Amino acid sequence: MENKPLPVIERPGEPVIFIKDLYKSFGELDVLKGVDLSVYKGENVAVLGKSGSGKSVLIRILVGLLKPDKGEVVVLGQQVDTLPEKELNALRLRIGFSFQSSALYDSMSIRQNLEFPLRMNVKGIGKQEIDKSVMEVLEAVGLIEKIDQMPADLSGGQRKRIGIARTLILRPEIMLYDEPTSGLDPITSGEINNLINLVQEKYNTSSIIITHDLTCARETGDRVAMFMDGRFTNIGKFEDVFNDTDEQTKSFYNYNFIQ
Repeated sequence: MENKPLPVIERPGEPVIFIKDLYKSFGELDVLKGVDLSVYKGENVAVLGKSGSGKSVLIRILVGLLKPDKGEVVVLGQQVDTLPEKELNALRLRIGFSFQSSALYDSMSIRQNLEFPLRMNVKGIGKQEIDKSVMEVLEAVGLIEKIDQMPADLSGGQRKRIGIARTLILRPEIMLYDEPTSGLDPITSGEINNLINLVQEKYNTSSIIITHDLTCARETGDRVAMFMDGRFTNIGKFEDVFNDTDEQTKSFYNYNFIQ
């Protein structure tokens, strides 16, 4: 596939995520083959691509769980792969990760699930401040009434919302969403899309949204980025990307047809 130059989009300020010429292989398997991406303050970028294409490897490099073979990864002004462990852990606290499975502790109530990251990561925080933070994020995701329930009592969409709330409670500057609408019906998916946009507006977060859901990408992404053959092949507004004549892009769209 031809590696076409990506369009240059002029935006004010430095990007909060800057990835340049990134490569990663596992043995003879080349996963990332020259990845370039910039994400700017307050911007949502939806990343689209087939399963197994390397999107999760990219995210793991972004948070320092894997080291690249070659290339530059700068997050919030820091070169990720060169950071000592202490500084890397501090950087990770500025990045929120919303897991596909929601990753709630089933033995804890919703209140306890939300309190946990504060108690673990914020030294000297008092009960009053914890209670205030818990209520604020529950209000943001619209589930205050669920505070004393257990995760097993929630629907799939409610679990996703609580997972996002638990991520938000540490006030991250960057949000990483992993398949946020996976396994949800269209109405609930729409509610999650609206929540992602609300988080962007209310908390001024910058986000990468990994998704197979074209409706999610269209509704939440200020830009979308097509990830194919180990690199981003097209980045831009949703309509511009899918007006492209590239056969792989057209095939991806047709397979995930939007009504």
